[in-house]
Amino acid sequence: MQANNAYIFPGFGLGLVMSGAIRVHDDMLLAASEALANQVTEESYKKGMTYPPFTDIRKISANIAANVAAKAYELGLATHLPRPENLVKYAESCMYTPLYRNYR
Repeated sequence: MQANNAYIFPGFGLGLVMSGAIRVHDDMLLAASEALANQVTEESYKKGMTYPPFTDIRKISANIAANVAAKAYELGLATHLPRPENLVKYAESCMYTPLYRNYR
């Protein structure tokens, strides 16, 4: 499993965009990694899983984005002001949702 491509970067990129970060700081990568690790439940660990279930990828990405954006605001690197009150909900609202419409 490529954790960086499948799990980290979608949320990482979203966190940068939604905060308007002017620079990427090492602490943002750490924040993304911590957000991913925090979403692995004790039950999952007992099953031998080191990553949260991929079926939850949208929730996972929203939480990673929120952590990255929070770190950007904390470090003074965010330009989208004021900071949204709920970063997870804001991340979810920024996500693309593929819908197929019937045209006939």
